Amino acid sequence: MKRKIMAVLLGCSLVVASLAGCGGSKDEAAATDTKTEASGTKEEGASNDFKVAFVCSEAGQNDTGYNKSACDTLKEVAGELGVEYKIVEPTNGVAQALETLAADGYNLIFSLEYDFEALINGVGGNMAIAEQYPDTEFVVFNDNPNVNEDGSTKYDNVISVLFDVHEASYLAGYAYVLMNENQAALFGSDYAMTPIETSRAAGFAGGTNSNGILVYSYGFIEGIEKAAEELDVTYDYYAKYDTGFSDSATGSTLAGTFFENGANIVFADCGMVGDGITSKAKETKKLAIQVDANLDDTQPGYVLTSVLKITGVPVETITRAYADGTIKDMDNLQSYNLESGATGITDMSVLRDHVEDQALFDELVQKVNDVAEQIKSGEIVVTNAQNGETLDTAAVTHVNIK
Repeated sequence: MKRKIMAVLLGCSLVVASLAGCGGSKDEAAATDTKTEASGTKEEGASNDFKVAFVCSEAGQNDTGYNKSACDTLKEVAGELGVEYKIVEPTNGVAQALETLAADGYNLIFSLEYDFEALINGVGGNMAIAEQYPDTEFVVFNDNPNVNEDGSTKYDNVISVLFDVHEASYLAGYAYVLMNENQAALFGSDYAMTPIETSRAAGFAGGTNSNGILVYSYGFIEGIEKAAEELDVTYDYYAKYDTGFSDSATGSTLAGTFFENGANIVFADCGMVGDGITSKAKETKKLAIQVDANLDDTQPGYVLTSVLKITGVPVETITRAYADGTIKDMDNLQSYNLESGATGITDMSVLRDHVEDQALFDELVQKVNDVAEQIKSGEIVVTNAQNGETLDTAAVTHVNIK
């Protein structure tokens, strides 16, 4: 079996800026943005005899960053390498988009859509797309569906990309406690934080009870634990793992309940349900945490930070690996950690503009960055539910999980 080396790639700093957009209009099961000749400078010795395609998730390439990061990066890298690319917003199903692209000769196909059945197992009695096109490299995100029952790799031409968001979630939890403990100096009349003398608490809203959600929650808990232990305080932790992903009203109601229980923040890992959470945070003058893209300015001053998935990092790394012929040396499961630059939290600069004591705020952000360096070095190891790890509740002595 090929690809024995697990990649940890492209080191960069924790703090991440907002991502630029890419335009286009939707077309039935076809490209929304097609590039057939290079616009950038071709790298010396680079191969340009392949075609690369990108299938957007439902949010489309004009989202707030999750698709945009990958779209912009693909355009830039394709221009440098002198390769043809196509960006697709599928309107007739992911399976058709993948099969059409493969049949049209696209050699490397990325898909951000959370739909792997046709690719890996086949649907409607059809052979799996990965099996139909063994010379095409497929890249999927946020899950590792390409495994047999014994754990072995099913198809050599499918790469699964995971983001180690448990590490970034840890930082979000650590940051929250620091900010909450200094609320009197930081948050003025635009806020109505529950005083720490009355309650110390945090909330978490997850769309479904799965490892893909728990990976955020466990990291968040452990980050809260670290800061709470340092300050010798205890936090209550309220969580709900079945909010779904589509009803913002559900998020508003749940956040209201958590805030009434004394939480000054709710971590929203629940799609559009999170929109209701951030709206409720603004309404009640408290805080929220968002995920995937930089959503700090969706409710400016009421989003502490966003836990990021910078999809452009694996898109660039894997595209360049295909171009230079090293993709066969890559492992079929690619994990991108804090060190890689593909995950992290925002610099919290949007919130900074709204706090009273910006010098203190900067000191606290630096403490968060120091913890990030400890994670990168391996000094701090965060529980990773994506790998099947479970939270050691016995080690969590400063967080009461409700």
